[in-house]
Amino acid sequence: MAEMNRRHFLKHAAAYSALAIPGLEFVRTIYANAQGLRRNNKSVIIMWMGGGPASIDIWDLKPGAATGGPFREIETTAPGVRISQYMPKVAQQMRHLAIIRSLQTSEGDHNRGRQLMHTSYTPNPAIAFPSLGSIAAHEIPKLSGYADITLPNYIAVGGAADGPGFLGMNYAPFTVQNPGTPPENIRAPGSLGQGADLEDRVRRRQRLFYEVEDGFMFGRVPHMTNPNAPLAERLAQRARFADASKAHRDIYYKGFSLVASKEGKVFDLKDEKPKTLENYGNNNFGRSAVMARRLVEAGVSAVEINLGGWDTHNQTFDAHSTRLQPTLDNAMGSLVADLVDRGMWQNTVLVWMGEFGRTPRINQNNGRDHWARSWSIVVGGGAIRGGQAYGATTADGMDVARDRVNVGDVFASIYRGLGIDPANQVRDAIGRPFAIAGLGGRPINALFGAA
Repeated sequence: MAEMNRRHFLKHAAAYSALAIPGLEFVRTIYANAQGLRRNNKSVIIMWMGGGPASIDIWDLKPGAATGGPFREIETTAPGVRISQYMPKVAQQMRHLAIIRSLQTSEGDHNRGRQLMHTSYTPNPAIAFPSLGSIAAHEIPKLSGYADITLPNYIAVGGAADGPGFLGMNYAPFTVQNPGTPPENIRAPGSLGQGADLEDRVRRRQRLFYEVEDGFMFGRVPHMTNPNAPLAERLAQRARFADASKAHRDIYYKGFSLVASKEGKVFDLKDEKPKTLENYGNNNFGRSAVMARRLVEAGVSAVEINLGGWDTHNQTFDAHSTRLQPTLDNAMGSLVADLVDRGMWQNTVLVWMGEFGRTPRINQNNGRDHWARSWSIVVGGGAIRGGQAYGATTADGMDVARDRVNVGDVFASIYRGLGIDPANQVRDAIGRPFAIAGLGGRPINALFGAA
């Protein structure tokens, strides 16, 4: 049975797009000492609005225009920047955030728009491009001051996130479906008991597992390896393997460490104050945002949280006013405030986005349809200067009026905000280079430097 399972893994692991295995991206070593430097780790939090949010009703209202809808604007802590009346908590944090109001993209289909806004590349059936979270997990460990941790380096909370593409399964997201409930696959089996000897028993199983896995991996090419060599040499031998057998071993090697580590407790919200959970909204998205704060505080490089329901072709204003915007406002406003208060904002970049915007024109069902020509996203944190709205749409919202931005520019700005060179490249399985910020993406200079 073990041999059949291994064959099954080797058959399918080469093509990640055929897999739906959560929890495959773990940090590179179990001997990490994350204390002290963890707060200096860079992180990105992606707030994904599944369905395509009507940014014209949140960040770029058009009062008095036929396309404007019924919502009124309110002042924010960013002078001259006004947003929806249903976003009062975010309005208080607007001095830390920047709205990009002049984004123009090319995809009005949900799936293609999702791929574009996660990768900065137009979907191509011949190439699986890596997502923003996977790139962050790949690039952030290269930065000065980075401290390895036992936790996965890319975690999706409350919904599946886009995958690593050609970077491979080591950069896939670890998925937490129920925020606040520790994932079952990081709990030690009940048969191992509880108490002080639990970690020792897990470690004994871990060593036995390594002996079996190393025997299988090295046995495939005995002429290249020496299993009796000193530890340092054997570790170097392992590093030479890039095939599915090494990925299989690495995943479980690091997974064992997470089971035995106290860091796995970060997934449990029992020690959060009830008032904190109430502030965030005390719903799945609110708990996802609390989890995102805890994860970046623990040193995780990329976290994606998901709020769906934005595909409002019908009765959009009712959905926004009673459900969508209040849920978003509680979680987003509280998350920004917490990150700032805890001294983490300068090392954390937050990005709010969906697959596209929605039509300025209101349809016959009192809804808005898909629209990619002119819409808004929000960024902040890291080196990004908040308290501003960049670019503008026309008075009716139908087009970009000035400072047109494309998705590559957005990604380049996110990477620059994290301290990653936007000109960096990653290579696919056959060695072709791809810019991490898409084709021609350049940072938006106005988002950086002095006001």
